[in-house]
Amino acid sequence: MYLRKLKLINFKNYPDASLVFSEKINCFTGLNGVGKTNLLDAIHYLSFTKSYFNLVDNQNIRHEEEFFAIHGQFERNGNGSDEVSCIQRRNQKKQFKINSKEYDRLADHIGEFPLVMVSPYDRDLINEGSELRRKYLDSVISQFDRLYLDDLITYNKSLAQRNALLKNFAENRYFDNASLEIWDEQMSAPASRIFACRRVFIDGFVPVFRKYFEFISNGKDLVDITYHSDLKNTGLRELLTANQQRDLTVRYTTTGVHKDDLEFTIGGYPVKKFGSQGQQKSFVLAIKLAQFDYTQGIKGFKPILLLDDIFDKLDSERVSQLINLVGDNSFGQVFITDTQPERVNKIFESASIDHRIFEVKQGVVSPI
Repeated sequence: MYLRKLKLINFKNYPDASLVFSEKINCFTGLNGVGKTNLLDAIHYLSFTKSYFNLVDNQNIRHEEEFFAIHGQFERNGNGSDEVSCIQRRNQKKQFKINSKEYDRLADHIGEFPLVMVSPYDRDLINEGSELRRKYLDSVISQFDRLYLDDLITYNKSLAQRNALLKNFAENRYFDNASLEIWDEQMSAPASRIFACRRVFIDGFVPVFRKYFEFISNGKDLVDITYHSDLKNTGLRELLTANQQRDLTVRYTTTGVHKDDLEFTIGGYPVKKFGSQGQQKSFVLAIKLAQFDYTQGIKGFKPILLLDDIFDKLDSERVSQLINLVGDNSFGQVFITDTQPERVNKIFESASIDHRIFEVKQGVVSPI
């Protein structure tokens, strides 16, 4: 599976762009701020139905315009092609279509064209709060497990209703246990399945992650990812009952899978506190490459890989090593952004990999 064509209209800084890609490696080169990352974000839209960077769709419409459109043609390696379109008009519902048929639920598209994005912002996985790590975990599993995504949607809707009820109790100074138990019951079964899926995923994911970390860092540091959940030793119904008084006091649900977290360690210590910048960068890059590997193993075909400005702070030997890694048959189509066209040209002079290089200048993309 790979993206053959991409057409943009009024998307971010692009009034109009039409591109044809290599099924292996595609490089966007140009100065900072010219829109290289926006091209990757457009591809991300076609996979996840949303931006990687700005979830307010209207803000991705080019200034002074009334809509943006993203059109992509995906080839399924001998099994035909699919046309995917995303159209957002100001202050209207987003339209997302495959082969001219609009989805009833955007969630039904997730996993059709799996994708892994590697960005400088990925270090936020280490340095920011648990919500970001949960969202990452959910985005990975949802690409190959539709039932997990459905459970997640059901759980979050029920959680929102339970929280609204807790707030209503406090504001109106009354309590109705039967009403609360309705949502406790609604949340219980999906929570149990979400917990089980996350645990199975982490157990299988960590060995793959360690392999890639050792490759990237060229070292023997022991790294680990530990899954923490309130459901480890008891079911959600029991947890909600035990924490009911606290929930009533603070007016929201304080326990459940929406509080799960991932702990990242190196040498037994938290990466956030004790990992160097280089170790942190290697850690998150290994996570993303392992995500690619793991997803491919389940889906049976290679996801698209987006590498945004990852060569920064890597020496030339490591850059070449990484290009050779993603250029071999273990990986499929790859998109790369870089500010140094000389570096990109030099890499491909010595690597016999099918590729295309594009120059980006202020909203104009030209093949080199």
